[in-house]
Amino acid sequence: MALLVLDNIAKVYEAVGETIRAVGGVSLAVEKGEFISIVGHSGSGKTTLLSIIGGLCRPTSGSILYNDSDIGALDSDGLAKYRAERIGFMFQFASLLPVLTAKENLMLPLLFQGARDRSAKGDGEQKAEELLRRVGLADKINAYPAQLSGGQQRRVAIARAFMNDPEIILADEPTGDLDEQTEEDMMRFFQAMNREQGVTFIMVTHNRDLASRASRQFSMTHGAHEELARA
Repeated sequence: MALLVLDNIAKVYEAVGETIRAVGGVSLAVEKGEFISIVGHSGSGKTTLLSIIGGLCRPTSGSILYNDSDIGALDSDGLAKYRAERIGFMFQFASLLPVLTAKENLMLPLLFQGARDRSAKGDGEQKAEELLRRVGLADKINAYPAQLSGGQQRRVAIARAFMNDPEIILADEPTGDLDEQTEEDMMRFFQAMNREQGVTFIMVTHNRDLASRASRQFSMTHGAHEELARA
């Protein structure tokens, strides 16, 4: 049984007398522990597709099964629980809270989980510090966002996505504003988490070199997708 099954997913918007088909007829099965990349130009529907998979918006038609359960049947509370417990998000922007330190920003996801879940996950502070060390920010654990460069803020946001022990990481241009060496370091970190912890990755990127290192690679154009053969 696949971890995720997308069946003919479509998303259509109505805007000023025209119909915009952001995603059109995407069907895809994702196995647990896969690393999938999606490449395509801006406006091709990649981000919209990630938002649908993550339960941030609902498709106009089609269905998504997670562990054989239809997430489209969930109410708002059910979707919030799905996002908080199963999904780790890496958005295009770091979106850190300026009044919290790097470590405190990482610990935010734990606030959306029950006390029992937090206890099972152990010491949140220790975990946050370890994740920050793994992304190369051991000396910035107690720094505030204003004291961090843009690339450092991005790495804090990358580390934050792993705080809730997600089964699935949805990464939207996760290395877009990093220098070449740091981008390489983060890709190695992703691959390590995929290999060591079995985290499933669905990564959107413009970088075809990075995309080619995924176990499966897709291209999106005008809301439609196709799988690319590995070189």
